[in-house]
Amino acid sequence: MTSRIVITGTDTGIGKTVFAATLTDALAGCYWKPVQSGLDGETDSETVGRLGRIEARRILPEAYRLATPVSPHFSARLDGVTILPESLSPPPVDAPLVIEGAGGLLVPLTERTVFADVFARWRVPVVLCARTGLGTINHTLLSLEALRVRSIPVLGIAFIGDEQADTENIIEQLGRVRVLGRLPRLDPLTPDALRRAFREHFQVDDFREALA
Repeated sequence: MTSRIVITGTDTGIGKTVFAATLTDALAGCYWKPVQSGLDGETDSETVGRLGRIEARRILPEAYRLATPVSPHFSARLDGVTILPESLSPPPVDAPLVIEGAGGLLVPLTERTVFADVFARWRVPVVLCARTGLGTINHTLLSLEALRVRSIPVLGIAFIGDEQADTENIIEQLGRVRVLGRLPRLDPLTPDALRRAFREHFQVDDFREALA
């Protein structure tokens, strides 16, 4: 079976879609967003295609496309859609598959299921994206606990934002987690700048280990 990596985050809007784009590019892989909430403007799949220069054939269709940019359980209710968590399984592809969750680990997928419950069933290695700003220590350590209590394998942390050495070090120590690197803020955020930043701040072989 083709190897897979899940990209999740400590919160929404922290940059995990940008990270998913550059990781998909670095691995020459495919990308899948199981549930998209919000269809006005650019979707996450479209963002990944643009920033990662990922061909359309390597962007897999979402299992659920929901109109309103809110938690999937609520967006599905507004759309009159029933999400079946047990039906979500990574699609077979002939390349590494990067899977992006929605928001944080405990975002409700339905009234009874959160995304972490689905990841627990899959047992796919997770990269936890964490911002470097104020509040990230608490959010990141809580997210690591949520992963571990469900026995979800954690590949490591990918920090996103300006360097905060003490914050990054204390998360590594207290969280007993591997720091994979830090993606700095990029202005302008272009495909070339993103590819260059990934190569400067991460080692792609660290991610290939999870695909072995």
